[in-house]
Amino acid sequence: MKLLVTGGAGYVGSAVAAQLVDEGHDVTVLDDLSTGHADAVPAGASFVEASITEAGGVLSEGFDGVLHFAARSLVGESVAKPSLYWASNLGGTLALLEAMRVNDVRRIVFSSTAATYGEPENTPILETDPTRPTNPYGASKLAVDTTLTAFAGLHGLGAVSLRYFNVAGAHTSAGGQVYRERHAVETHLIPNVLAVALGARESVNVFGSDYPTPDGSCVRDYVHLTDLARAHLLALDACRPGTHAIYNLGSGAGFSVQEVIAVCREVTGHPIPAVVGDRRPGDPAVLVASSDRIQRELGWKAEHADLRTIVADAWAAVSP
Repeated sequence: MKLLVTGGAGYVGSAVAAQLVDEGHDVTVLDDLSTGHADAVPAGASFVEASITEAGGVLSEGFDGVLHFAARSLVGESVAKPSLYWASNLGGTLALLEAMRVNDVRRIVFSSTAATYGEPENTPILETDPTRPTNPYGASKLAVDTTLTAFAGLHGLGAVSLRYFNVAGAHTSAGGQVYRERHAVETHLIPNVLAVALGARESVNVFGSDYPTPDGSCVRDYVHLTDLARAHLLALDACRPGTHAIYNLGSGAGFSVQEVIAVCREVTGHPIPAVVGDRRPGDPAVLVASSDRIQRELGWKAEHADLRTIVADAWAAVSP
């Protein structure tokens, strides 16, 4: 298939684009490089440096589908600059969807987020659980999900939204190119812990030690980048005209902050000092996904769910 990957120079988008190239698809990456990296665009993919609001000119060349990753994704920034997130995440996607409609591109896989759920009522979280995002980032992503449902019904679009939990690790393409986290502002736990082992930080912060969990720190669900990317290929094949499907993507297992730090110490051989502080407002004690629906309907499961594997792959991608 001829496919457009928006945001395909970013962490997840580049890994998905690489898997698509490895599977023999004709891939074009569209990215404005505001947070992505040109050298992350897979060998074998075409590259257009542009905003998603300019996607119409690219799609006019004829495409079979879109995998949409282009978005702003920092929770704190979304609270400080909500209009930026609404304009980029929702406004940009509306422009993309209209360009798809005009150019008769009939399928889309959307990079959504667990932030659409907000404070969960149940664990593990199901796709049928209430969506009550607690920040503009999650709200803007939920608005896109709602829009996709409308476009599917009105225009016969086939859409799949994948709601990520915590993505981690690194992916290596068939050609040996490595895809890893390289965020200018790093908010994810594992790369921040590994930064201590690399000497880029003195210590890692642990926010809270009195949660109702076995060791008092928050528990989160981690999914390996390679597994996550593979889910997008399955979702692309699962797009059905007039239907918008939503799937959670997680490993189904939770690991505490302290467990992650302990595994990082083991993998790197570095002591990695941890500074325990107060809870952060709004941090739930446990966030774990149920991926039963995507396993049942698309046959996906996390094949690299072991935390040590996730950390070891992330470390191999950054260590000297």
